[in-house]
Amino acid sequence: MAHLLVVEDDPQLRGALVRALRDRGHAVATAPSGMAGLDAAVTSGPDLVVLDLGLPDVDGAQVLRMLRAVSDVPVIVATARDDEPEMVAVLEDGADDYIVKPFGAAQLDARVKAVLRRLGATGTEEPLRVGALTVDTASREVTLDGAAVDLTPREFDLLAHLARRPGQVVSRRELLAEVWQQPLGGADKTVDVHLSWLRRKLGETAQRPRYLHTVRTVGVKLTAPDTTTPHRPPPDTTTPHPTPPDTTAADASAPDTTAPEHG
Repeated sequence: MAHLLVVEDDPQLRGALVRALRDRGHAVATAPSGMAGLDAAVTSGPDLVVLDLGLPDVDGAQVLRMLRAVSDVPVIVATARDDEPEMVAVLEDGADDYIVKPFGAAQLDARVKAVLRRLGATGTEEPLRVGALTVDTASREVTLDGAAVDLTPREFDLLAHLARRPGQVVSRRELLAEVWQQPLGGADKTVDVHLSWLRRKLGETAQRPRYLHTVRTVGVKLTAPDTTTPHRPPPDTTTPHPTPPDTTAADASAPDTTAPEHG
């Protein structure tokens, strides 16, 4: 049983969601406004938050940003706004998934279970290592060359999925199905946007990749940087030239060939 928090201002929809989710075995708390939802999410510690964007006091996107500043609780955004820029924006702000109104209770329940399964199913997995990159699925931490890399939950899931298949090309369709739980497909741009953010945090670009390599029209693969060619540092031009040998001793021991003076 998951403990859910539903932040929704419409009382009829809020009541319908509570009944439907409770019928499917979840414990459900509610909040009718953005600030009340933020307070409940911080103080009650739910397993997942279902967050409406059209709230009366504070826009849900702003609530999401404030929540992400203090908590990594999974968030599914529920919204009537179905344009792609809006969806990309909420994903960038830290949402784990989104669902467009109107939606059925079965669909929401499936997405709740998918997010919780994705975040909690890999707790006993050994850390994944690709070159100097380490992905620890138990602690959900990533290090590169020994330094921590700060990722959003969705960026972590994307990287972990690729790290489980090092050197293999993974299609966008598979990423949408496995990471975004969209088996019927979705917007490839969503994958590309997250890959761009991930590259930036790994210190690379699409034009100069190190770990993330795009295979045109196919997908992307995660590989360790090529280390077969050793790195040769430029010559050190500041090194002084060797000191010429001291010839004083040799001169002292050489025979004296100077002609003797006549008295």
